[in-house]
Amino acid sequence: MSLVSKNNVATNKFELEVSVPAEEFEKACQAAYQRRVKKIEVPGFRKGKAPRKTIERLYGEGIFFEDAINALYPGALEEAVKEADIELVARPVVDVTAVSKADGFTFKATCVVKPEVSVKNYKGIKASKEVKEVTDEDINNEIERLRNRNARTISVSDRAAQNDDVVVIDFDGSVDGVPFDGGKAEKFDLTLGSGQFIPGFEDQIVGHNVDDEFDVNVKFPEDYHAEELKGKDAVFKVKIHEINAKELPEVDDEFAKDVSEFDTLAELKEDIKKRLTEQNEKTATTDFENKLIDEVIANMEGEVPEEMYESRIDEMVRDFDYRLRNQGMDIGVYLQYTGMDMAAFRLTFKEQAERQVKIRLALEKVVELENIQTTDEDLEKEYQRIADSYNMELDKVKTMIPAEDLLADVAVNKAVDLIKESAVEA
Repeated sequence: MSLVSKNNVATNKFELEVSVPAEEFEKACQAAYQRRVKKIEVPGFRKGKAPRKTIERLYGEGIFFEDAINALYPGALEEAVKEADIELVARPVVDVTAVSKADGFTFKATCVVKPEVSVKNYKGIKASKEVKEVTDEDINNEIERLRNRNARTISVSDRAAQNDDVVVIDFDGSVDGVPFDGGKAEKFDLTLGSGQFIPGFEDQIVGHNVDDEFDVNVKFPEDYHAEELKGKDAVFKVKIHEINAKELPEVDDEFAKDVSEFDTLAELKEDIKKRLTEQNEKTATTDFENKLIDEVIANMEGEVPEEMYESRIDEMVRDFDYRLRNQGMDIGVYLQYTGMDMAAFRLTFKEQAERQVKIRLALEKVVELENIQTTDEDLEKEYQRIADSYNMELDKVKTMIPAEDLLADVAVNKAVDLIKESAVEA
């Protein structure tokens, strides 16, 4: 392989011209022949026994070119990127420009690279840190959450459905008599008053009894995510199978014993206050850090390629799909239930993805400017922290996360610490 040329064709974009010599290309063509010959039929030869030259005369000289190019170009591109000393942030677009037995092949790769950014005034940032005081209302709200968590579910048959009930329903929706995707389900659990469905749907179930069958008439909001349903009138045929209600426990010393390690309600409330105070302190610290990071981003200059944002969105979508699959679902089913297409779904991650990309670029620049160093001890501590956090064996964590990537994360964390230590509380 040889890097023929490196041209800066646009901001954060280079075009590499790469040549693969005839000798390497010939070896790859021969390997392609050996892989495929068993499946190629040639008159006068047993299947798999036809000589390569005979096959090339019959099907054309380039019959094995594509396989050979596909086998060689990834390695050639990787070498060229190293030689060009560029850092890719997206998959390059590759175009084969010339190919022959005599000369090998040449290709051009359009590469989007990591942008050069500048960051100013990242030290001595002023920001406020406000720790929220724990109120009696906060404590009572936590008690209510404990009550709901420990409530009994009872089946109701002697009254109509009301808000906070969980109804088990069938529904079948249509617009102008035509069913639409995601508009039908059977034995669906719906908490009335939760706002899970479009406005007006849950309200029209309130007042109905078990085994009632009725129509629910609603209008989709003008800003509904599914373009074909925006502002449309819809009719849902609904049947109620069950009405379930929560029976909440009384709030007394016995309740405290049942839900905690404490003997009295007063002790439970005191513990809740302590935990909420610690939580508010952590929240305030996180908000303070976010204000500092927002200021650092605001002081960053540089043109970030759109491909970096899209790549981050790809990662976030994959993570979301992974979590869904652990719950027995996938993105396809999720999109069907929510009525979104993939483009709309990806948009939900856009703002967060852009912020994360900018944060990383800004902090990596601080690492460079401050010449922040990492050590083997830093690396070992971070591996151990991850192992402890996920209850995994240390050696397994090390096989999963490359040391180079983890050291980069450690350096970025040190940059955050530097920014925090130099900050001024306003």
